Amino acid sequence: MVDLHFSILLVFFIIFPLVFFLFKNSKSPTNTPTSYPILGSIFTIWKNKERRIQWISDILTSTPNLTFTLRRPFGYHQIFTADAANVEHMLKSHFHNYPKGHVFRNTLSDFLGDGIFNADGSNWMFQRQVSSHQFNTRSLRKFVETVVDAELSDRLIPMLENAAGNDVVVDLQDALQRFAFDNLCRIAFGYDPSEENFAHVFDRALRLISERFNSNIPMVWKLKRALCFGKEKELNIRAGEVRRFAKNIIREKKRIGSCESEDLLSRFLNTGHSDEDFVTDVVISFIVAGRDTTSAALTWFFWLIFNHEEAETEILREITESSEEHVYDEVKNMVYTHASLCETMRLYPPVPVSTKSAANDDVLPDGTVVRKGTRISYHPYAMGRVEKVWGGDWADFRPGRWLEWEETAKKWSFVGRDPYTYPVFQAGPRSCLGKDMSFLQMKRVATAVLRRFKVVPVDKSMEPVYVSDFTAKMKGGFPVKIVERVT
Repeated sequence: MVDLHFSILLVFFIIFPLVFFLFKNSKSPTNTPTSYPILGSIFTIWKNKERRIQWISDILTSTPNLTFTLRRPFGYHQIFTADAANVEHMLKSHFHNYPKGHVFRNTLSDFLGDGIFNADGSNWMFQRQVSSHQFNTRSLRKFVETVVDAELSDRLIPMLENAAGNDVVVDLQDALQRFAFDNLCRIAFGYDPSEENFAHVFDRALRLISERFNSNIPMVWKLKRALCFGKEKELNIRAGEVRRFAKNIIREKKRIGSCESEDLLSRFLNTGHSDEDFVTDVVISFIVAGRDTTSAALTWFFWLIFNHEEAETEILREITESSEEHVYDEVKNMVYTHASLCETMRLYPPVPVSTKSAANDDVLPDGTVVRKGTRISYHPYAMGRVEKVWGGDWADFRPGRWLEWEETAKKWSFVGRDPYTYPVFQAGPRSCLGKDMSFLQMKRVATAVLRRFKVVPVDKSMEPVYVSDFTAKMKGGFPVKIVERVT
């Protein structure tokens, strides 16, 4: 509340008088928010603060070229686009002109440091090259057949079994986040976590750094950081706690030795990097990547499956026809489940917006002029709602849009979309290294849970609210009852 009052006082007692002096409406296209001198579109931005992702999406999908410029205070502009050609231009053909950029890195450095999600140039390339060895076929098979299955049989399934037997409510979103975090720690760091409080601390730090990143008047957070005041003070404390947790993982790995290990952390330590702060940045970036993205997708998947009985029936048929003996091969070949997950992430992408910065002046394929230093964001959430791409039924959950029937083989085959139309896993040189691992994990969890249980929302008519910090969540969690299937 103190932070809100501080921002309001700054605007209305310092800036607002200037607006009356210079007042003149800027001409705006029909669907874009009205912009004023100095203040830009701050009033409309504040009005839509609680539904920022949906608001930007509504503007983009009603704009003819799927691109618009949002004018923030003090002449600061940000371009948003949902046009696949523009996305390909940014992520592939003109990749080097669209790095994260100085403003992006400086804003997030107190939490992400120089980790791969906040890195450009040679630092990014080094981390990507080292990390890529973790995602070969042998590592993926080991991940599914040892780590994921162990976490399922030892933790998630017994927890759901207990919930079903005692008729208790489970926050499935929270349970899936914990499951994904445990998986990540074991495969990436060779570490079995036990600190229950870490999840809360991490969530809070992520929320605070996200609020800073989305700040409409950056000078406010910079001033509060300099004074160690309000939410910036709390961010400093929370980020410090996260870094101490990450450093404990690193020190434990060094104590037991990393030479014989094949986890991601060992690979970085074995490169000879002695800078503990840098390796800490690496650890935090991979926690961000692996903890919230798959759990977010699975949370929405289970809600959608409950509401679409025909999809659940088809997935159960696929599960029944599969074998539990050759887990890796069976999970990999479950095309209807795969299509259902893709459809889930079309409607509710784990990362709804991704932002770059223009290194030099440029012109996008749709004719939008981009000035050097401009922040430009492509919007997967909006891109999944473009009618001319997905059809008039874009709002419907329909896994069949990803499938094609093979008459000769008498089975479904998966038909993907190009990564620039469906950039849920990014695309181009920065495409997600963990895409295959994520799908294998999600499909194994989905099949293991649905084989044994029916997931029933406590409020069967609930319309969950999609919210996002860096990654998306279901606002307020996903309270469910777990019901054992009758065999």
